[in-house]
Amino acid sequence: MDLGSKQCVPCEGGVQPFTAEQAKPYLAVVPGWSIDADGKSIARAFKFPDFKKALAFVNAIGALAEAEGHHPDLELGWGRVRVELSTHAIKGLSENDFILAYKINQLS
Repeated sequence: MDLGSKQCVPCEGGVQPFTAEQAKPYLAVVPGWSIDADGKSIARAFKFPDFKKALAFVNAIGALAEAEGHHPDLELGWGRVRVELSTHAIKGLSENDFILAYKINQLS
């Protein structure tokens, strides 16, 4: 599965979110990410030596998210960034979430 060569596609709803079984092979390609208890989002925490590097990472994620047209929820603190991905239009996970997770991993 080559998520790095894919682009996020607009999702306006009308499709079913991934089941846990559908998400498993995608999760295997994005090390460090985990599915939340209700199966509707994936998240990962990143650590940095200081606030400046954490902020730079958030800015890089922001640029990537704009380019992909798919936007994560971000939590920034001193030396840490938590990223959560979900496809809000379908209230669950889609391939877009895993594409962006893969590309965020490449930034770290």
